[in-house]
Amino acid sequence: MIIGVPTEIKAQEYRVGLVPAGVAALAGDGHQVLVEKGAGEGSGIADRDYEQAGAVLAASATEIYGRADLVIKVKEPLEPEYDLLRPGQILFTFLHLAPLRELTSVLLRRRVTAIAYETVQNEDGSLPLLAPMSEVAGRLAVQAGAHFLEKAQGGRGILLGPVSGAEPGHVTILGSGSVGANAALVAVGLGAEVTVLARNRDRLQLLKSRLDNRIDILVSCAAALEEELAKADLVVGAVLVAGSEAPKLITRALLGRMKKGAVLVDVAIDQGGCAETSRPTTHADPVYEVDGVIHYCVANMPGAVPRTSTQALTRVTLPWARAIAARGAVAAAAADPALKKGLNCYNGELVNREVARAQSRKWTPIDSLLGAS
Repeated sequence: MIIGVPTEIKAQEYRVGLVPAGVAALAGDGHQVLVEKGAGEGSGIADRDYEQAGAVLAASATEIYGRADLVIKVKEPLEPEYDLLRPGQILFTFLHLAPLRELTSVLLRRRVTAIAYETVQNEDGSLPLLAPMSEVAGRLAVQAGAHFLEKAQGGRGILLGPVSGAEPGHVTILGSGSVGANAALVAVGLGAEVTVLARNRDRLQLLKSRLDNRIDILVSCAAALEEELAKADLVVGAVLVAGSEAPKLITRALLGRMKKGAVLVDVAIDQGGCAETSRPTTHADPVYEVDGVIHYCVANMPGAVPRTSTQALTRVTLPWARAIAARGAVAAAAADPALKKGLNCYNGELVNREVARAQSRKWTPIDSLLGAS
């Protein structure tokens, strides 16, 4: 199989789909790996490192998409890449399709086999390919929030950690999954007062125990959410429904009850965001203000630390990439229930139920198509 790794073109996206070790593994399996020139520069990987690992350098994205059977990326294709996609081509990347109706239409119309990192799901419900980026985003969320709480950045002028004669800042985290847990870890480490709201009582108790009871936990409900938002200096939106749009927990009315100069870091923005007032931003222009609350809604937060993120991401994606390359998407998905859940689009059909529900589209069960294949 010919495998292509293009340069990411999303604003300030410095990650890359494969590290040289991944290239070497795939080349060792007998595949040809094409890497676009300069694709790894943002992650500190030189073209010669890819060549030494066995890659062939491609001059452009047009060459990558024109020749590759399997395209391995980090972020979803953007409009300049739409016409490069080919029928039957396998796309393996983060997609977050629920709020992206136009991209979904393109993938269906062009009959791309689209496998989304964020919906590959194990039997226990865990999301192995999303997990490392959730860890990074959760830790960055508190780091970014602390920065924009500074007065010079428009914030309240609050230091999250305690100092003599002053109270620490209050951090409210919505969600107890990987993003929420890592945000709590960093916030606790800074010495902030931390409250985590979530629906899963057992997970909340486990998180509290892991952090030596240094956080408060609340089972999420309307009254608890309203109370917490009113006293928070920093809110981290870390809710996730795999494949679906994030629930809009923070209404405009609730936002108006937050402190002026408080910061909302909406990590759920890839899935539409958990606040009615959230909209995607970039690292170049990361924040905006609504009702006195600073919104940080960067849609590719881990791209800010690409060396760390690329290494962590490709370590977990490589085994699945090798399986897809060896067997093809259909056979690999049929043999692996986790990978099967990663399939979002196949042969012009939308096969992820949550995406279909979010977009009010027809859903086709993947088993009916795999059986036919």
